[in-house]
Formats: sequence, C-alpha cells, structure tokens
Amino acid sequence: METGPATAPAAALAEALIAALRGLEGLNGCYDGAATQAAFPHGVLEMGAELDWGHKTGAGREITFSLVLRDEGEAPARLRRIEARARDIVTGLGGVAGWDVVTLIVLRGRIAGEGRRRWIARTDYRARMLAR
Repeated sequence: METGPATAPAAALAEALIAALRGLEGLNGCYDGAATQAAFPHGVLEMGAELDWGHKTGAGREITFSLVLRDEGEAPARLRRIEARARDIVTGLGGVAGWDVVTLIVLRGRIAGEGRRRWIARTDYRARMLAR
C-alpha cells in the first residue's frame, strides 16, 4: 500500500487552479463541475486521468485536465484575451498542497463557436507532480 501526502493530488491541483483563476479579471468565476447558471464569461475545470509518476523513493502523479472557458458575443475576441491570461496563470502554478509541480504544459487548445453568439475555449494541460 502506497503512503503519501494527506491531500489527494488531483483534488489539491483542482483547488489550487480554481483559487488562482478566481482573481482573473473579466472571468465571472471558475467552477469544478457544470456551471449551467453561471454568468458569461466563466470557466469550468475538468479533471482527467491521474497516472503514477512516482519513483523509487517518492510518490508522483501525472494529471491531465482541461480548462473550458465559455463566453457570448458577436466574436471571440474577449474570450481569446481571457484564455491567454488563464493560460499564463495555469502554467505558472508552482506548487499545490503537499505537492511540487515539476512540469505543467499545454497539450492543445481550441476556440470555437458553440451555437448562436456563444464561444468556447478548451485548453488541455498535463501536470507532473512530486510529493513533498
């Protein structure tokens, strides 16, 4: 049985990301799950796969996740600006409760129309973390 930090890595990462994005100017909140009644623009954090990334003497995790930003308007210009600032915040995250972020990279990103006057920006990330 593996022993490690008290805080589960995916939960610790999600908490840190939502807290960091909470102060993003122009974003009306970032949620850990569906935000069906949130005001535009808003973000939703979708946690993905969690894989072992440990080594002989320490615990480690590789976690994939997506940040989905939604907005409305004639064009996606505002969403592009928010997504660029969000990307800087996410990739600049250095550590989370009980874990050191070793790498946090963008895997892919896309902005597309989502119905009439609605826009979606989806950016997929990969974080590799080691237990402190």
